[in-house]
Amino acid sequence: MKVVERVVLGEAEWRGRQAAHEARVRVWTDPHQERAGRGEKHPVYDFLFSYYAFRPAWLRRWHPGPDVALTGESAREFLRWEEYRETDGGVEVGPLPEKRKAFVRWLAELLEAMRERPAFFGCFGLHEWAMVYRQTPEQVRHNAWPLRFPPEELARIVEGSAVCCSHFDAYRFFTEAARPLNRTELTREGMLRNEQRGCLHANMDLYKWAFKLAPWTPSELIADCFELALDIREMDMRASPYDLRALGFEPVAIETSAGRVEYERKQREFSTRGEPLRERLLELCERLLSET
Repeated sequence: MKVVERVVLGEAEWRGRQAAHEARVRVWTDPHQERAGRGEKHPVYDFLFSYYAFRPAWLRRWHPGPDVALTGESAREFLRWEEYRETDGGVEVGPLPEKRKAFVRWLAELLEAMRERPAFFGCFGLHEWAMVYRQTPEQVRHNAWPLRFPPEELARIVEGSAVCCSHFDAYRFFTEAARPLNRTELTREGMLRNEQRGCLHANMDLYKWAFKLAPWTPSELIADCFELALDIREMDMRASPYDLRALGFEPVAIETSAGRVEYERKQREFSTRGEPLRERLLELCERLLSET
């Protein structure tokens, strides 16, 4: 684990960082809240706020992370969160409670396993296809939007492909008919054996792990992970069987050779972008677990 020195931020400095963070994330949260106010659903972006269940207001909040003390009278506003404490050096987030350490140990083990395990780039996004396989139009999740193929043609594409999802939280949304088609039967208990850094959803989940460690996670890291998750989500749905061209999302036709090449190229790019974020999260886990 890196040795981290304690940092003391004056009020002008931490206020600047706080304002910069809020301005950055409002680019994402404001449109979502405006759509919600109109009762308008978005098949791509709502996922980032509904499935991940981290409220826009929480995403806008700035937290400095551990080993950072905030000075100035207004720093006491952070004391409304029970995780913070006031010391001689300023206001700072306190140590991780014992009851949360088991989760952080598990997360560190998961992140380490993914770092060591070779990335796999041969799934071609078929998880989204498996989620609508052999469903009726009424059962399809985003049925306000058309599919690019009629049901029988879509089923033929799935059945003629190698379905090899490694991500349990995608696999659990497969239809009952699609699950036996997957190369591996996945379970939550098997995540440490199967999660791998080439997976789009595993890299999206860096955002989940970041906010689950809040308020110990520096908010800049949460925002960095959200930005990656946003870009991945767009690609995820472009490679899906949905036709979202009316929303400006051109399909990545993974049912073709050219589409699979494009998908793998983006998959590798996202994996590369995820590496430093995963390392920062792992360092945070190790830092939090180092306290006695």
